[in-house]
Parts: sequence; structure tokens; C-alpha cells
Amino acid sequence: MKKIFVINPGATSTKVAYYENTTEIFSHEITYSLEQLKPFNNIFEQLPLRLTDIELLIKEKIPNHKFDAVVGRGGLLPPVDAGAILVDENLIDCLKNRPLLEHASNLGASLAKSVAEKFGVESAPSFIYDPVTVDQMNDVARISGSNLINRKSVGHALNMRAVAHDVANKLNIPYESGNFIVVHVGGGSSSSAHENGRMVDVISDDEVMFSSERTGGIPLKQYINLCYEKTKSEVTELTRKKGGLVSYFGTNDARKIHELMDNGDEKAKLVLEAMAYQIAKAIGELATVLKGKVNAIILTGGIARSNFISDKVRERVTFIAPLFIIPGEKEMQALASGALRVLNNEEKYNIFEK
Repeated sequence: MKKIFVINPGATSTKVAYYENTTEIFSHEITYSLEQLKPFNNIFEQLPLRLTDIELLIKEKIPNHKFDAVVGRGGLLPPVDAGAILVDENLIDCLKNRPLLEHASNLGASLAKSVAEKFGVESAPSFIYDPVTVDQMNDVARISGSNLINRKSVGHALNMRAVAHDVANKLNIPYESGNFIVVHVGGGSSSSAHENGRMVDVISDDEVMFSSERTGGIPLKQYINLCYEKTKSEVTELTRKKGGLVSYFGTNDARKIHELMDNGDEKAKLVLEAMAYQIAKAIGELATVLKGKVNAIILTGGIARSNFISDKVRERVTFIAPLFIIPGEKEMQALASGALRVLNNEEKYNIFEK
């Protein structure tokens, strides 16, 4: 049995959990008020505070356990391969001094390393796993249609790869031998084609599907006009925070829109059906990437809780492959499962070299 501690830092919280193999034994969310975080000029100045609180929690709730590994949520790195990345000084230096963006998840590696050193068995490793910048895209998928812009692999890699592993297990085939299409839709959206264990194409949240808060791909000629009518910050907000369901209904809560539909609101029904329609279009697009050879299609994220959307997607895509619904996000479980595969020598970890 392997004992694994998981750390997932967010903007105003740090989620932690303790697993024995894949069984969650304990979990807790340490929360912070904006007032508590106000004195810190950047994310890394928060490290001592967050680490102290984690250490106190471990001593109180898990005092007799020595962890075999500690895994943290990956930060905003340059493009990296999928899987586990061993935490070392080079990785921490990049997340501290050269991240793509300032984000709380950049603390994941440093927190994991410190906890492993203090509460791990002798030489217990620390990892991050499947950060959002996982990039296994085929070169042909990077071509956008403009030599000024390359398509990039940015999406919900951690959850998408985790649910693909889960469904592969249900089908009794190795993830590395199967082909899967995974769609994650929540506040943002992304979808991916998995071919023999590699995520060979990704449709990001500014392509094809709209979500709760984002527009997805919108008609470019009209968008160009919008860019001249609004400031950059206004356009960014309209497409990334006030797009999607927010644009049509003023809320990102899909449950409220379902209530409207259930009470006879035709606009609510039409927009939710359009969301399912665009999800299905993304699935069809990725089916061509896999040349129609698809073992399973998976719908995940918060929107997967909607039976209406799931049923509408199913109507359009099951001619391609069976549809599996795995609602929500399983980030903590995914981090623990990834670390376990490394400990069991089912996967090899990577070394960050950039």
C-alpha cells in the first residue's frame, strides 16, 4: 500500500488530501480571506503561510503517517510532456521566476517538495502531474491558418487524462492502446483526442465550444469589428468572463438556466441545446483526427451533470463510439492516481529541463 499526500493550491485556498493507493482517507480545504492575502506582493510570498498551515494540519489529522510520495498541482510552465514531473530546483526556479503566468498553482511544486522532505519516508519523491500546459500535439495540429499564430495545447489535461484512464479501465484496455475523445465543459471548455496514450490534439476554450463563461469560437469577421469598438480589456472580459451562458442569461449557473427551461423558457432550451450541439461538433472534429477509430467518448466537467445536455450530445455522437458521462472534476484523485502509477513503476516520471 502506498501513502500519497496531495496538494492543490488555488487563489484563496489550498486543498489537501491523503490517499492510501487510490482510496481517499482524509481531505480538507484550507481557506484564506482576501484580507489575509492582501499583504503579499506575489504568489511565492504566500509560500511560508500556506506551508505552515499544511504542516499543522498534517500533525493534527495524520500524525502517524509517513508519505511514500507527495504530489502537487502543476503550475504555469512552458509546454511539457504529460505525466509526472519530478520536483527539483530547476522546476521550482521556473515556477518562481519564469512562469507563463502568475497563478497559485505555481506553488504546488514547492509545497510538495517541502512536505515530502518533512513528512515523507526516506527519499520520498515529490511530483507535479499533468499541468495545464501539457503538450503532446501532432505538428500538423499546430497549424492555424496564419503564420503569425500557432494553435496551442492548453486545456484541462489533468482531468481529461484521468477520466480517459478510468474509462480505459472500464473497457479493460490499456490507456496506451486505446483511442478516446474527452470533452470537459464548465466555466471554460476544452476537448482532446487521445491516441495510444498521447493527447495528440486539443481544442482549447477559444475554439468551437462555448461554455458557462467563455464564447469559444465566434465568427471572426464580426469579432474584428468588436475589437475596434471595445478596448482590449473589454473584449477579453466579454469573451472570457461574460461570454457563453453569462452572455445570454447574466449567470454562469447552468442550474438556473435549466430551471428556466423547465418552466417553459424557449430561449433557455435553445441555448442549452446549442451548447450540446457545439460539444457534438467538437467531438466530430476530433473523430476525424483519430480517423474514426474511437474506443470511447467522454463528457466531463460541471456541465456533464446536465442530463439534458448529455442526452442531446448522445443523440449526435454515439454513431462514432459509446458516450461515457463523468461529471465534475476529479483533480485530487487524478493527482494521487498519477503518483501511484509512478510508484508502482507503471509510468516513468519526467525531468523538467527548460
